[in-house]
Amino acid sequence: MTGEINSLGPQVPANAQVRAAAMTGELVKLVEAQPDLVPAGETTKGEVLSLRQVGQEFQLLLRLMQANGQQVTVQTTANQPLAQGSQLLISQPTSNQLSLTLQQAIASNVATLTRLDSRGFPEGTLVQGKVLTTQLQPQTGNLPAVYRSLVSLLNTAQAGATLAIDSPRPLPLGSLLSARVQGDQALSFVPLSGRQDQMAIAQNLSAQQNRQASLQGMLAAMQRIASDDGQPEQVRAAVDKLLASLPDVRQFSDARQVAQALSNSGSFLEARLFNGATGQLAPDLKAQMVRLVAQLLPNVPGGTLFSPSTAAIVAQALPGMVRSALGALGQVAPKPHPGSFPLPTRLLQNLEEEGDLQHLLRLAAAAISRVQSHQLASLEQTGTTPDGNLQTTWQLEIPLRTGPEFMPMQVKVQREETKEQQADPERERRDPLEMLWRVELAFDLHPLGPLQVQAQITQGNLSSQLWAELPATAQLIESQLGDLRARLVARGVNVSELHCHQGVPPLGPRTHLEQRWVDENA
Repeated sequence: MTGEINSLGPQVPANAQVRAAAMTGELVKLVEAQPDLVPAGETTKGEVLSLRQVGQEFQLLLRLMQANGQQVTVQTTANQPLAQGSQLLISQPTSNQLSLTLQQAIASNVATLTRLDSRGFPEGTLVQGKVLTTQLQPQTGNLPAVYRSLVSLLNTAQAGATLAIDSPRPLPLGSLLSARVQGDQALSFVPLSGRQDQMAIAQNLSAQQNRQASLQGMLAAMQRIASDDGQPEQVRAAVDKLLASLPDVRQFSDARQVAQALSNSGSFLEARLFNGATGQLAPDLKAQMVRLVAQLLPNVPGGTLFSPSTAAIVAQALPGMVRSALGALGQVAPKPHPGSFPLPTRLLQNLEEEGDLQHLLRLAAAAISRVQSHQLASLEQTGTTPDGNLQTTWQLEIPLRTGPEFMPMQVKVQREETKEQQADPERERRDPLEMLWRVELAFDLHPLGPLQVQAQITQGNLSSQLWAELPATAQLIESQLGDLRARLVARGVNVSELHCHQGVPPLGPRTHLEQRWVDENA
């Protein structure tokens, strides 16, 4: 199915809705009345965090910067949409209303695009987006109907910006669509290719990666809780159980222990639940973190949990069944960014007004998002490559005990089958090592510093590259590679390449699955 989407005609930097808001002040209604949010006669700066259409109304999630420097997040309803990222001046005429005025000084930078710059969007570029709003535009005479939509871009360098487009029929709210650039003001739908789910995975991956935080912070907070006799007994018991279930780094010399650690990493929790294997959930990392959250919620001091900064992070990160208990702040849509391996280190700061349990709750929520980021990255990189091979990816993270501390190890395993191997009737009986396997590891082992390993094995042939960020570590590993090669050969492995480099692996070309999706209803 193909169709045309024409963008708005040439205009001044801000469109008609933006100009009206800038001149008169758009009045929006607070979902919950909050008197003295903005002192009478004063204004404060704000930003549109998210936009959602419900019927004929628009729900805006706004972030306000108060005079004392604190940020407040509020939900409002409006008659007109304002694009995500819009910078505002906000006043409060009544306890249940806000007056929004777009800052004229940055009107040209508001994230609503009314045409595509050919330098960033040359003809043929594939753009993908999610429909935020759709409105019927008033027409004079017998002119055909025109529907104006705001579409959040999910790819290209403009990911996170909003594109204003016109179409001859309404685009379903929330639908994912894909189109090719035909000019600075013309797009055409790309035919459905049967992999629309892949686009939803990419969208959710971008959101989860903005919510995640590293496991180190959560594990350190758990150790503090476990040694604090003043904390609730049931919380300490849940923390002790989780910490005791984590493998020791010395166990990784046993292949069976490695397999068990991979299985309990949390990446396979949903598969176990789907298959009804509920009796095997006890050691699963993700299952234990969800149980920990359930233990923490009743023990967090009343009221402090729902500060905007805390509630926004927790509400977005947790699964739906837990998110509902933390309020309806799931509308925040951070600007997406591409996935990568390894996931970068990201630590959450402990806010001054938070207690230990509240901070641990935030860390546990962010850690669950980190596990989900790895799960979604696995799905994103699983599929058919351009040459027809079947690529399957497993990406996960395992916190290993190293003495009194923990070292999270990130792992990515890829298996690639050729078209001939897929068609082989004896496929299930053949040696799995006949296929192409790729393994990547990333960890930070004291005192060696950050290390990354990339290995590829097929038909019994191994090639591997190692990277150490510290020069002394790179020299040490290089001096030991001869012994490692000899030990591998003794195990029957043909080593074709084995090198260590100082620094980090180059980004290099990645395997991109063909991504051409459009919503069937668009």
